[in-house]
Amino acid sequence: MIRTKRQSGFTLIELLITVAIIGIIAAIAIPNLLNAINRGKQKRTMADMRSIATAVETYAVDHTNYPTATDVGSLAAAIQPAYIQTLPQLDGWNHPFIVDSAPLRYTLASGGMDGGAVNYVGGPTGDFNDSIVFFDGRFVQWPEGTQK
Repeated sequence: MIRTKRQSGFTLIELLITVAIIGIIAAIAIPNLLNAINRGKQKRTMADMRSIATAVETYAVDHTNYPTATDVGSLAAAIQPAYIQTLPQLDGWNHPFIVDSAPLRYTLASGGMDGGAVNYVGGPTGDFNDSIVFFDGRFVQWPEGTQK
């Protein structure tokens, strides 16, 4: 009786089909993952803006006016560490916050994912590149719904 050696393993076709299936799944999952990451950055930016606004409002209660600041560094000098331990200086996309604060009003803004100039249209927005704007205690432009 002659014994033949039987080889076990996957054929080339089976391997190619497996790689194709993995590629298709990755092509579907990666855009959703990137969308979720950017959504998280938006939420972090909004939470940081609320924290900064709380510190500015607390400063106003003690001093009867808002601090005067034209950038995040001068705002930090006015309210840190008495009103906020560490002032967040960068938004979720690592761009500096845009600050304009005067004795009777203040504005905090983020240029969005592209970090560009504040493109104020007001109300809810649907693009990651749209600005997020917080004015005198409330959001006047914010992300809402499906973002692109």
